[in-house]
Amino acid sequence: MTALDKANFWLSQNIDDQTRKAIENMINDNPDELEESFYKELEFGTGGLRGIMGVGSNRMNKYTVGMATQGLANYLRTSFRDEEISVAIAHDSRNNSRFFAETTASIFAGNNIKVYLFEDLRPTPELSYAIRELGCKSGVVLTASHNPKKYNGYKAYWDDGAQLTPPHDNNVIAEVNKIQSFDQIKTAENSDLIIELGAEFDQKYLDAIVASALDRDAIEKGNDIDIVFSSIHGTGITMVPPALKQLGFKNVHTVKEQDEPDGNFPTVIYPNPEEAEALSLGLKLAEEKDADILMATDPDADRVGVAVKNPHGEFELLNGNQMAALMVYYILKTRKAQGTLLANQFVAKTIVTTELIDKMCETYNIPCYNVLTGFKYIAMLIRDLEGKEEFIGGGEESYGFMTSPLVRDKDAVAACSLVAEMAASAKANDSSLYEMLEDMYAEFDVWLEDMKSITIEGKTGQEQIARMMRDFRSSPPVELGGSKVKLVHDYQESRTINRLDGSTAELDFPKSNVLQFVTESGYKVSARPSGTEPKIKFYFSVSMPVSDKKEIADAKNVLGDLIERIKVDLNLPS
Repeated sequence: MTALDKANFWLSQNIDDQTRKAIENMINDNPDELEESFYKELEFGTGGLRGIMGVGSNRMNKYTVGMATQGLANYLRTSFRDEEISVAIAHDSRNNSRFFAETTASIFAGNNIKVYLFEDLRPTPELSYAIRELGCKSGVVLTASHNPKKYNGYKAYWDDGAQLTPPHDNNVIAEVNKIQSFDQIKTAENSDLIIELGAEFDQKYLDAIVASALDRDAIEKGNDIDIVFSSIHGTGITMVPPALKQLGFKNVHTVKEQDEPDGNFPTVIYPNPEEAEALSLGLKLAEEKDADILMATDPDADRVGVAVKNPHGEFELLNGNQMAALMVYYILKTRKAQGTLLANQFVAKTIVTTELIDKMCETYNIPCYNVLTGFKYIAMLIRDLEGKEEFIGGGEESYGFMTSPLVRDKDAVAACSLVAEMAASAKANDSSLYEMLEDMYAEFDVWLEDMKSITIEGKTGQEQIARMMRDFRSSPPVELGGSKVKLVHDYQESRTINRLDGSTAELDFPKSNVLQFVTESGYKVSARPSGTEPKIKFYFSVSMPVSDKKEIADAKNVLGDLIERIKVDLNLPS
């Protein structure tokens, strides 16, 4: 079916006048926009929907959200035939997020499903917590995470508080694909089945976070540290400052220009704590306050960026690998000192996250499990090991971390609380987070990671990204950074190829479109098309030992040059 065919199909449906007029204008005057808006369906993937807001089958609007919700409702009613079904719904600060949340609630209610709808914007991790706390069968959060302002999204969760995992992900997709008419979507506005969640529930979530603190004595000794926090116009402002206050931190300074939730994100180019530009106002305030740490969360507060002060008094932004490793380092050392590091505990991370975490866990005799990219796989692991092994922390390179099994998704509110505790602990011992980072490197080698993201939007972009992955599969690099490629891990084909002796081995992972190249020297490159954005990502990881902390700076320079050589060897487009 062509884009024009799909547009005409929409015109044949029961749609509102504004949508009808917009489609007619595209047909008559804007063929390029018609193609982009209707050339495909906005795919309900394994995590839900994400796309540009607007009119059309390839856009986020009340009709695509409606079909997704009706499909999920149908699957819930099939899965829990003789049980009362309830769902929780949250949303971030993005334009139309509240409207999409209320639309979603009315459709669930129209299907005789009880809805717990947060009264206003709330962090994604609180939604995950709510599902388990309230005994819900599912949940939805309306957010596009850190995407530009023109995007919105719809993330679906199951009864364990995790995003949809097999077999539910594919089963829900099948139900969504069965919705062929907007008339199949049931609604019930102002229903008694829609229950509002407010401050009373917030306090339960905050209490759970505070209870998970590892070292309350360290917090008490260092609670006068100066903390600067920015929510980057998102949901973090609702929970992070209250959590820090309840933990006892006395000097928390928020970035006032970014406190107000605003889907236009007026003070940043992208509301992404991975980008230095998004933290510029926070860094300015941190310098003015001579703060100990700066923390900033993305719009739905599931990811956090952190800056620490070096010995020269300058703030340095930590990347996601550094932050995840530092958190695990603190957790392992603290639990070991307290005598609470037990044989049945484990850490989890994704396959593209630094192997420094694996090395530390090996030293402490704690398993570190690697899973595919996405916190739903960490959550699935926690569920599978429940009652047998205890999860004590996990993370991924893209600034996500989870500190306890109470929340089954990355949680920036809990992560901010842990980072503040780490900074307080360091200060109480006449140290700093920067010195803690160097202690870790001195003990476990200097590791450097980098990521190159190539964005190619539109229909042609998808084709280019697919072709790039096909080319790497058929012709893997022979050498990277002067070191021969030894192993090729192909997660789509579920096999590892040894390029030196020609042998193969099975990869015990779910199939995923990921390639990894590992050299004789241990350099690792991972290639992965994003599942939520029109981009392909390349992850680089290299390491070297040092005999003294004074060698760390030079080691970082050597490793940085090495990564740049590897990028050249891959001949990636700019």
